[in-house]
Amino acid sequence: MSIEPAVPAKKPAHLLLWVPSLYLAMGLPNVTVGAVAAIMYKNMGVSIEDIATYTSWLYLPWVLKPLWSPFLEPFRTKGFWVVSMEFVMMAALGLVAFSLKVPGFFVLSLMFFWITAFASATQDIVADGVFMTTASLKDQARYSGLQGMCWNLGAVIASGLLVTLTGKMHDDWGFSWQHCWTIIMVLVAVAMGGFGFWHARVLPPGASSPIHGHGIRTAFLSLRDSWISFFKKPGIWFMIVVVFFYRFGEGFIEKMGPLFLLDDRAVGGLGLSNQIQGSINGSVGTIAFIIGAFLGGFLAAKMTLRRSFFILAVALNLPHLTYFYLSHALPTDHSWIAMIVVIEKFGFGMGSVGHMLYMMQQLAPGPFKMTHYAFATGIMALTKLSTGWMSGKVFPYFGHSYPKFFTFVLIASIPPLVFAWLAPFREHNETCPTAGAGH
Repeated sequence: MSIEPAVPAKKPAHLLLWVPSLYLAMGLPNVTVGAVAAIMYKNMGVSIEDIATYTSWLYLPWVLKPLWSPFLEPFRTKGFWVVSMEFVMMAALGLVAFSLKVPGFFVLSLMFFWITAFASATQDIVADGVFMTTASLKDQARYSGLQGMCWNLGAVIASGLLVTLTGKMHDDWGFSWQHCWTIIMVLVAVAMGGFGFWHARVLPPGASSPIHGHGIRTAFLSLRDSWISFFKKPGIWFMIVVVFFYRFGEGFIEKMGPLFLLDDRAVGGLGLSNQIQGSINGSVGTIAFIIGAFLGGFLAAKMTLRRSFFILAVALNLPHLTYFYLSHALPTDHSWIAMIVVIEKFGFGMGSVGHMLYMMQQLAPGPFKMTHYAFATGIMALTKLSTGWMSGKVFPYFGHSYPKFFTFVLIASIPPLVFAWLAPFREHNETCPTAGAGH
């Protein structure tokens, strides 16, 4: 039984009223939970090991989202679930803000971040469903670039603008880190509430699933059928290995890179302020990522994914040398540091296109395309969870030495290249959709 709904024949009006805000509302909480939370805890004195170990588990809802996605189909509409999850995130992030004032803030705020992560992962499922079942195929192609741009704009606001603002409040205005981050989390909560009210007015409901109104039993049958059909695909186990390891080395950079940039020089970090790191992430770093993503998409379209896949994997993993260099050289010039970080961001943007297209074209095709793509992105989230958790164990094993840790990252970047070279490809007509390179 397929749970893939058909695209409505009638093209809805005012697509621009909700597509940009919908994907902005997806990127903002995703990066707030996945990256900004780690910076917040670093500012508030939590140890590197605890940050890496415990914030990594916030990726778990994205890993498990294929398990509950079929149970959203029989009840209400996709639009209802989007709006509901945005209000849940508003409440959860508001509770994160107020939890920062209590002595046990770390455990309490993690709990509320986990609720936010669950709601954000659910929003991912239904928001993509709204778009795919409302927009015509022509409009899906036309607005796919806008999707990626708006998702990444949410990421820029979270990891760039908001982090810079905390540095401004702390360094220039004399606010405590607790006060700074309380204000930021309140702002993000208000933003999610604003998205909820806006989408309650303008967001279409999305087309109903064939199992709409059929109850829990049908959802269980759909879940079973989707799992069986996924693992019956030719070469699927090796494909899963490719998807898991493609960003294996990058997972360590993603978790520990920002903490290394912030950590004091006395312990081997670069000692950047929130303002400087936020500026790098929100300006030149983002520009480099977007340029890299567009170049990766162009390369895949020109050469086909099969021929360009290993090249894109090299583009992702080779720039990990940048953090190896930074941890050994410890440069002090902020412009030079920014340029080095930009190289890594460019490589990440270019290489991530190969990852997203491999999941779309090799793992997702079939009668359960939307659900199987959720499976693939869940594997990607499992990589982030695993590498983040391992970072919290590996870093103290190397005596809290950043040079040794980033040497380990270079070694961890070898398996992705091997598996990309050996990656299996299914025999079907390759098309290269525009990749937003976001979520």
